Amino acid sequence: MILVIDALNRHRFGSILDDMFKLRARVFRDRMGWDVKVRNGREIDLFDDLDPAYLVALDDDYNVVGCNRMLQTTGPHMLSDVFQDILCGEPPLRSATIWENTRFCIDTDRIKRKNDGRSVSYTACELMAGIAEYAYESGISDVISVVDPAMDRILKRSDNAPCDYIGETVQMGKTKALAALSDITEERINRIRTFAGITGDIFVDEDTAALAIANRDKAAPHMSPDLREYCDQQILEARTESEKAAALALQRTLSSAFSTEPNCDA
Repeated sequence: MILVIDALNRHRFGSILDDMFKLRARVFRDRMGWDVKVRNGREIDLFDDLDPAYLVALDDDYNVVGCNRMLQTTGPHMLSDVFQDILCGEPPLRSATIWENTRFCIDTDRIKRKNDGRSVSYTACELMAGIAEYAYESGISDVISVVDPAMDRILKRSDNAPCDYIGETVQMGKTKALAALSDITEERINRIRTFAGITGDIFVDEDTAALAIANRDKAAPHMSPDLREYCDQQILEARTESEKAAALALQRTLSSAFSTEPNCDA
């Protein structure tokens, strides 16, 4: 399920946002090796201060399993202010109906649902469908996404291929980056849903989500901050896959023991 968090309701979902920023640190710095700023185990940049909309994928227990960030292109955004080399001197697209999508990531260590032989996870498809549906209902005509070639292949495999590209593919640190443009139409939404077998409403009502999270947290004891910090540190300092697996297993064991969301790994 997808929870939309924006400037109007973010005060209700501080713990979900905290989990999301931790996930971003693990994915973009630890797994992908991007040169991103991480502080206290959380990846947060200046664009998070601009009141973006976040689409957060949650599992049945309201754990964060994926996320992305959407910003209007009328103000500062990554393509115009960070990845401008992609544009090769051309001015960035700026329109109230064109939004930028960045920081798309999935927690592959958490997701449990089988892919039924698909090359793209159900969670990733649900999040992509959420982006398109949120944009469609908000009157957004196009979404531009700064992606690496691997993500571009995922878009194509999930029947969500970009309709065009802006600028050129350029080297950005350890990876390449390109700007993919997607028109927001009912046809695109239906293609993604059909590919993944998605039916029904994928969005969770914010009141329902807030109440469920509050009731769960109220009913269950919490791990101490020191214990959470220890979990964070063990995961961040893991140097091999076996060390990471052991750290994640410890996190799951402690999370189960305390019957609460695994904050030390989200």
